[in-house]
Amino acid sequence: MSTNGRRVWWSAGVVFSALVLAIPVLVIVGFVFVPSGDVWRHLADTVLGDYIRNTLLLMLGVAFGTLIGGVGTAWLTSMCRFPGRGFFEWALILPMAMPAYIIAYTYTGMLDFAGPVQTTLREWMGWRFGDYWFPEIRSLEGAALMLALVLYPYVYLLSRAAFLSQSLCVLDVSRTLGNGPWRTFFFVALPLARPAIVAGLTLALMETLADYGTVQYFGVQTFTTGIFRTWFGLNNAAAAAQLAAMLLGFVLVLIALERISRRNARYHDTSQRHQAIRRYHLTGWRAFGAVTFCALPLLLGFLIPAGQLTHWAVTIADTAYDATYWRLVRNSLELAAIAAIIALLLAVFLGYGKRLHPTRTVTSAVKVAGLGYAVPGTVIAIGVIIPFAWFDNTLDAWMRATFGISTGLLLSGTIAALIFAYLTRFLAVALQTVEAGLVRIRPSMDEAGRSMGHRPMQILGRIHIPILRGSLLTAMLLVFVDVLKELPATLILRPFNYNTLAVRAYELASDERLADTAPAALTIVLAGLLPVILLSRSITKSRNADST
Repeated sequence: MSTNGRRVWWSAGVVFSALVLAIPVLVIVGFVFVPSGDVWRHLADTVLGDYIRNTLLLMLGVAFGTLIGGVGTAWLTSMCRFPGRGFFEWALILPMAMPAYIIAYTYTGMLDFAGPVQTTLREWMGWRFGDYWFPEIRSLEGAALMLALVLYPYVYLLSRAAFLSQSLCVLDVSRTLGNGPWRTFFFVALPLARPAIVAGLTLALMETLADYGTVQYFGVQTFTTGIFRTWFGLNNAAAAAQLAAMLLGFVLVLIALERISRRNARYHDTSQRHQAIRRYHLTGWRAFGAVTFCALPLLLGFLIPAGQLTHWAVTIADTAYDATYWRLVRNSLELAAIAAIIALLLAVFLGYGKRLHPTRTVTSAVKVAGLGYAVPGTVIAIGVIIPFAWFDNTLDAWMRATFGISTGLLLSGTIAALIFAYLTRFLAVALQTVEAGLVRIRPSMDEAGRSMGHRPMQILGRIHIPILRGSLLTAMLLVFVDVLKELPATLILRPFNYNTLAVRAYELASDERLADTAPAALTIVLAGLLPVILLSRSITKSRNADST
């Protein structure tokens, strides 16, 4: 077969793979037009307004928290000098390792009536029940705070990168005009960093829309909790899919707003001078304020909950680490490893196919394959289970009519359905990492391989894979950790009597056995530290490169 023929077949494979991975989203969109009977009318008359209002208020609260925490800490660590700045610039991303539902369980155990905080207050002050007011953690405001504490690093990372890349001359001009740090921040640096800030905020709000564990545990009615209730409580697939479609509409609006915000604006540097930034030297109360501002999100978002989890895990160590725990670890690691390996193989196939044949069709197909990361796990799960159940029922009916044999459920409620949902949801993570690595490889290397008579697969295996080794490892690790933390899709699609660490932590928290969640929750957090460590190392390397 000629080289062009191989490229055509590879391109066809890319398009086919993208279409298969897009099935869950296409199913959800298609169910918008399927009648759901009186269930949808009942939802519209009773709870749909609450879903919309609570979802919007939750997004507003998370947006406020992530902007204050992310942009403020990014500016301080980028443009100011104060004690501990070098530590904070990488440590502030540690809350990314803490899933929102785990921090929600932890703070509930610490702050509820029987928790250590209120118990200590009553002992010190001699109070009894009803004698004092204490903020209710299980509320819409509490859910927004929990999500903001673990999602602000999205805004922090992108904002800090934008601040560090800004032209030195622009900041110097602001200073020569008599502007101090505050005016320079608000009128120069902040407008220039707006695209990065909006991109980070969009990612944080997408994660907010995808959250299930936090809002469900706090009793906040949002679209994700509504999808579960409609699917399992009302047993109506069409209505659940239509709620999922509305949630998907929120996600698409976020993506559109992010793109519109950049459409008519230009943010080019006005100078080629990118010397080391002369940071504002903070002393006295200003230095204390900077340290406090940077320490609060780190303490609240990682150190305090991680310390509480560790304390609980040590307290129940005699009974917690039994055969059940290790079975949960094995199940979780197996699922995460299988999904990560397949996602990596698909990402290499799609990314290299785009490099071989970068036509509009192939490029669009690769973009479609990567859309799943913007879709919440509940939506993906509903989009998977509907076509899988249809296939199982259709095949079973045909086998019964033709051979008198029942095939049962071949796909629904199996590991295959769960893995497919993970691939649809997290392929974009691996794909973006692989594509970023491929872009750094010069096309001349491909031409050199072809001149030596190598086929595309040989060029990929002998040239690209060795160069991409670091990117491939990073891509696999990121998908591995994301799968390990995933809760809503696993809850819906897992096989009967098959639990993971995330599901077990959710079940124990639902039974108010908060201390018992510590082993599973702490294991997930420790696994989540791996990509955070990689990010920290990259920040350190970039800082060292800037200083030289």
